Amino acid sequence: MPAPGENMKVNADRLWDSIMEMARIGPGVAGGSNRQTLTDEDAEGRALFRKWCEAAGCTMGVDQMGNMFARREGTDPDALPVYVGSHLDTQPTGGRYDGVLGVLGGLELIRTLNDLGIRTKHPIVVTNWTNEEGTRFAPAMLASGVFAGVHDQDWAYAREDAEGKRFGDELERIGWKGDEEVGARKMKAFFELHIEQGPILEAEGRDIGVVTHGQGLSWTEVTVTGKEAHTGSTPMPMRRNAGLGMARMLELVDEIAWSHKPHAVGAAGHIDVYPNSRNVIPGRAVFTVDFRSPELAVIEDMEQRFREGARKIAADMGLEVAFEKVGGFDPVKFDEGCVSAVRRAAERLGYSHMDIISGAGHDACWINRVAPTAMVMCPCVDGLSHNEAEEITKEWAEAGANVLMHAVVETAEIVE
Repeated sequence: MPAPGENMKVNADRLWDSIMEMARIGPGVAGGSNRQTLTDEDAEGRALFRKWCEAAGCTMGVDQMGNMFARREGTDPDALPVYVGSHLDTQPTGGRYDGVLGVLGGLELIRTLNDLGIRTKHPIVVTNWTNEEGTRFAPAMLASGVFAGVHDQDWAYAREDAEGKRFGDELERIGWKGDEEVGARKMKAFFELHIEQGPILEAEGRDIGVVTHGQGLSWTEVTVTGKEAHTGSTPMPMRRNAGLGMARMLELVDEIAWSHKPHAVGAAGHIDVYPNSRNVIPGRAVFTVDFRSPELAVIEDMEQRFREGARKIAADMGLEVAFEKVGGFDPVKFDEGCVSAVRRAAERLGYSHMDIISGAGHDACWINRVAPTAMVMCPCVDGLSHNEAEEITKEWAEAGANVLMHAVVETAEIVE
């Protein structure tokens, strides 16, 4: 099959203008975005995306989880479509590019093919996955998880936000609950463009990250129980300090993650200490340990070593410790054929590139279970994301979108 010519490039100004226009919907307080899933702002962003897609000649399908599918027809009506996309929802204090670049990069791909009069054998479908962030309704990647058969749809509908509002009810309220059966679509392949959300590509001076794997994740909630007592009048030998026990366990988390360098990581991101009073020795501490690695055996080793070490710390200090696995997923190995298409695209276009492992979860990690999948990454300034100060350059966005387009078009097969 013919490969796209290296002179086939997206319209970088149009892509950038689209990103900036989408950012005006649900603006943050510090220059970023607050377009949380199933809010009025999410509905407005969806409507703008649909308007743009229909203007580009696409037909829009919506499934029962609110996933949006904008289809550009191919010359073979029986050929499986090539899918591309990401998400339009954001964190409460999110950036302008996380997810949005992947959706609008897919739209720009369609617009560019229209401009150049290029046809493909396989249809191309641009996707907006619902509730990737998982901020308002946990867990993250909820709708792509239902699509891939990871989550039950009724269970997803019953997810509640902090105000007790149900996902299913809010999806209906904003008018984006479609009729299409979730997961019924079959794909030839799926490609997702995303900002790195880490500092590696910028530090290495590379234009493109060719994502070969996604890290697996393990979340364990740990409860350390001691005894509340007065900080001034309780002798040191008689204290059962749950806060101190937690501190020693957090040191252990760091030590274990370092032992599996360079790809494994570990930290505690959610910590509560009770009663959290300045003159009371903590009687209870609850924290969540987050271990990640691209190798399942490493995750399992880190979990086991932490539990064994935490039990010993607790026993030595006269404390009790309990563990509850509250989340996680296995590492992802992306499809070699799709990964190679991304790598060939970067080489054909003359972009510097490197293989990279995604440290964050993405919709592509679930879709990889039901279709050949790969990801393209571009740098972001200082690796900062999930922050209103998140920033990329127009040139980085252009490079990522160009690589995405070439990989997708090669897979969808140009018709001469």
